[in-house]
Amino acid sequence: MREIARRTGLSRNTIRKYLRSGDQEPTYAKRASKSRLDPFAEKLAHWLKTEAGKTRKQRRTLKQLHAELVTLGYDGSYNRVAAFARDWAQKRQEAKQTTGRGTFVPLVFDAGEAFQFDWSEDWAVLAGERTKLQVAHFKLSHSRAFYVRAYLLQTHEMLFDAHNHAFRVFGGVPRRGIYDNMKTAVDKVLSGKARDVNARFAAMVSHYLFEVEFCNPASGWEKGQIEKNVRDARHRLWQPVPAFPSLDALNAWLEERCLALWKEISHGQQPGTVFDVWKLEKPTLMKVPRPFDGFIEHTKRVSPTCLVTFERTRYSVPASYANRPVSLRVYADRLVVAA
Repeated sequence: MREIARRTGLSRNTIRKYLRSGDQEPTYAKRASKSRLDPFAEKLAHWLKTEAGKTRKQRRTLKQLHAELVTLGYDGSYNRVAAFARDWAQKRQEAKQTTGRGTFVPLVFDAGEAFQFDWSEDWAVLAGERTKLQVAHFKLSHSRAFYVRAYLLQTHEMLFDAHNHAFRVFGGVPRRGIYDNMKTAVDKVLSGKARDVNARFAAMVSHYLFEVEFCNPASGWEKGQIEKNVRDARHRLWQPVPAFPSLDALNAWLEERCLALWKEISHGQQPGTVFDVWKLEKPTLMKVPRPFDGFIEHTKRVSPTCLVTFERTRYSVPASYANRPVSLRVYADRLVVAA
């Protein structure tokens, strides 16, 4: 006790009192003292909030704010204003980190409940030429079975063809499809979850009888499974860059690789591989109807030389169509001309 008294400068009675009480260290009530800045604190906080919304060149300095407070009757020091500004900035930063971020609950999907879709851009060598591809990604949300198909363009007819192939490979149609606000599906994003849905996309959804759900803008976590699948596919399928004589050959290989990977990848949350869980999910999927007739129709006029132009390319048609308007139906792999 003598040594404690020597080191701390406290009396032995004080030391004895704290030793008997079991307190580790004395606690004192925090002193609350008034500041000359208190009457101006609300106005200064408002100024700081206003200045924070301006660009750095347009902001007033703390010295300028101090000078303005002096004109309003503040007779305190600049250091007190600077300390108030530091404290305000720290509280604002803490508020940004803890508020406005929402509460997130891990998504759990029942068998056959939903699939997620997204596009990506990747590269392949086709017929000896390095080609940029638009890649359609599908993933069953319960079993995590996935399907990948490549196209040269990201258009409606490619989107419809991708769905036809994906549902064929999955062996059924889930009850709900989750998409972002891609232009091939959404004509206009309205408030909340409301969307002006493209008429041809709506026709495909009606054909397969699943419900469609669009994510909020810039909210990729709402379809996080397919976002991760896009990243994983880069090293599973596209590195090194695959080389094939044609796009059809590439897509045949992609389908084969997807099915093989189902048997190699562990599900993670369910026992067994992705393939094992997909076998259990397959009976819960809706029956696949006939493929959707996914064309985009254009009205064209045939030239006197029996040619019709589409995307700066001329196609020959029967002579009986010369000088007549025709209906040009564009599919993912062919053009059909109807009089």
